[in-house]
Amino acid sequence: MLAGAVATAGRIAEGQAADDLRNGALAALPLAAGTLTGEIEKQRLVPLVLARDDAVRDALRRAGKVEETALDAKLKAIAGDASASAIYVIDTAGMAISASNAGQPDSFVGSDYNFRHYFTDAMAKGAASQYGLGTISGKPGLYLAGRVDDGGKPLGVAVLKVELGGVEANWRASGFLVFVTDERGVVLATSQPDWRFHALAPLSAADAAAAHDQLQLVEAAFDPLPIRRGAGDGLATIDEAGKSRRFVEVVQDLPGAVPGWRLWLLTPADTTLAAAANTARLTTLLGLLLMGLLAYVFTRRRRTRRLRQEALGRMNAELESRVSTRTAELTRSNTALAGEIAERENAEAKVRRLRDDLAQANRLSILGQIAAGVAHEINQPVAAIRTYAENAGRFLEAGRTEPANGNLTSIVSMTERIGAITSTLRTFARRPGVAASPLPVGEAIDGALSLLSGRIRDSGVTIVKPRGTTSPVVMASRIRLEQILVNLLQNALDAMKDRPDPRIEIDLAERGDRVLISVRDNGPGLGPDAATNLFMPFQTTKEKGLGLGLVISQEIAQELGGTLRLDPGTASGASFTIDLRRIE
Repeated sequence: MLAGAVATAGRIAEGQAADDLRNGALAALPLAAGTLTGEIEKQRLVPLVLARDDAVRDALRRAGKVEETALDAKLKAIAGDASASAIYVIDTAGMAISASNAGQPDSFVGSDYNFRHYFTDAMAKGAASQYGLGTISGKPGLYLAGRVDDGGKPLGVAVLKVELGGVEANWRASGFLVFVTDERGVVLATSQPDWRFHALAPLSAADAAAAHDQLQLVEAAFDPLPIRRGAGDGLATIDEAGKSRRFVEVVQDLPGAVPGWRLWLLTPADTTLAAAANTARLTTLLGLLLMGLLAYVFTRRRRTRRLRQEALGRMNAELESRVSTRTAELTRSNTALAGEIAERENAEAKVRRLRDDLAQANRLSILGQIAAGVAHEINQPVAAIRTYAENAGRFLEAGRTEPANGNLTSIVSMTERIGAITSTLRTFARRPGVAASPLPVGEAIDGALSLLSGRIRDSGVTIVKPRGTTSPVVMASRIRLEQILVNLLQNALDAMKDRPDPRIEIDLAERGDRVLISVRDNGPGLGPDAATNLFMPFQTTKEKGLGLGLVISQEIAQELGGTLRLDPGTASGASFTIDLRRIE
């Protein structure tokens, strides 16, 4: 019975420890997945942008007739900025005509990639991805491809290869065992390098052939992983080098990275489970032994008390006096014991109160961090409200109700302004909808200025808003139009840093059925070379700029049925105009 109780306590504690480990693994799973998907999403846009690059299109039109030295250098620079393993361009015949590693021993230029699935799929569908082994480098990686078109005619494919070594290193540093499998259960990226290209279970002949073809592996055997899964307890056992280790296993699908991929995260469990089970067994054993000892003491005390009562019956008054004295001593002992119990309960209550106070302090600290940003923006309206309230009180004391009402109306306006500040920040953070709707342009301008009000105030820039009380209406998404305006205003603020008398003018004009929104600054302006390449990807005049802000803003304007252009012939500074269709 004693052994059974100890064993049961160990199993219960082991289950609770496994649940705790599983909760920790589930908490770490999104971070591990985010490390992978973030790396892939960071690179996914590059081949799509290159597919629209004029230099890439010109090179594909020449189809390898000349050496593309300038394009090679450009691809090398982009690969360095994007931390990509390689970027290369393939013509319609599958031949690489330019690459970021051109001129190196492992150059891709001149290699035939007609057999690669990412090439054939991109040519057919416009975009594709494939994980496989490099034919030249021999290193595995994920290939992201985008088709290059010219007026609807395919010219070739732009390809970026991203090796996931950095992601795998982050996984290893986390202390978890992490790996990714494809739709057939073949291990691709992993923190355990010798598991790569193994399988969760033995593959059928058809699946093995398909895996060889998809991954471009000729000699891989796709041996099963040394993992045995428990019977519904969420534990997996790994048998390697004559040792068996237990892990808590959690899994997550990764549709946002590559369709069919799944992320597995295994948490080492042997030490934790063994410690929990041993502690529970020892505690249970000590508890049972203590209960047995108490039962023995209680039984012995009852026997002693019976013998004492029998002796008391035979004793005289003197013995009765001694019994009374002994009873008093026992009473004092019990009182002292009760006092010790009460003292321990008080100490435990103090510990609980201290823990609650620390939790409350932590919550208040977090609340203060969140409130700091909003408090900075509404500090000025709050100060104005106080001034208006004090003035209204003086007017009322003097019997002047009309100016008092004016001050109260101003207070209402200030509260509405505070609401507008918080509403604008919340609205701008929300993901925009797909469909456009009728939008007064003035609302988008006010929203953009509200979002940048803190920076505008700190920089000392003068903002000149459009004149007039009416605002033309366009068919657009407010959040997307605000995004263009914020981008233009930020560029103007950057250009006028340390300039005397900085000034930004926002103007509205209507020409027929078009609405023109202009943003002008009196900064240093743009040189001829910068103006020529302004809307080309990765072209920027900023030291830390990526060169995609104006490209993205131009694409948003086109999606809204309009254009974004740099106004020529500006006397000083720079002037950009958003051209949108006006609606009645």
